Amino acid sequence: MGSLIDEFEVNYWEQGKLVVGIDEAGRGPMAGPCVVSGVIFPKGYYDARINDSKQLSEKQRDELVSIIESNALWTFTEIIPVDIIDRDNIYRATQNAMKKIAIESKADIVLTDAMPLDDIAIPVEAIVKGDARSLSIAAASILAKTVRDGLMKVYDLEFPEYGFAKHKGYGTKQHKEAILKFGRCPIHRKSFRFKDETQISFDI
Repeated sequence: MGSLIDEFEVNYWEQGKLVVGIDEAGRGPMAGPCVVSGVIFPKGYYDARINDSKQLSEKQRDELVSIIESNALWTFTEIIPVDIIDRDNIYRATQNAMKKIAIESKADIVLTDAMPLDDIAIPVEAIVKGDARSLSIAAASILAKTVRDGLMKVYDLEFPEYGFAKHKGYGTKQHKEAILKFGRCPIHRKSFRFKDETQISFDI
């Protein structure tokens, strides 16, 4: 047992269960994919450095990725492209990706950050603020955010006028002003708009 952040894992480990933690990065941005990751740690694993990805610096997250991947029994990452987000809506697209990971994991119990998963045979515990209360969810949040941030830096090279490397697609003042000036690019989500936005867009 490490601390309160692994209390959910410890509870299930003591029952002999394999636990997968699942979390996402990028549900809220106006541009770019959403990324969902899952992590299974061996019974008794603990690392005090693993925490909610939003509480860590980019350098800390980058360092933890290799630690998580080398100590986990299993990791999996699913990238949800913009067209799927627009087709299914962000909530359903994220939920579907989480269900896929849950099934792929073959775990006995699924822990999510407050996301209910219906229509799967595996028990799911949706934990409010789970990325700060579950070691496995926190680790999944780190993997997902690191992958997504890396993708947004690549998109920044392709579409430099929007500043994706800085705001990662979120609706900052700079980002909104760029959309008003240049229109939308192919990685902007059609289903995410803001009050003063024009209808100018690239052909997608």
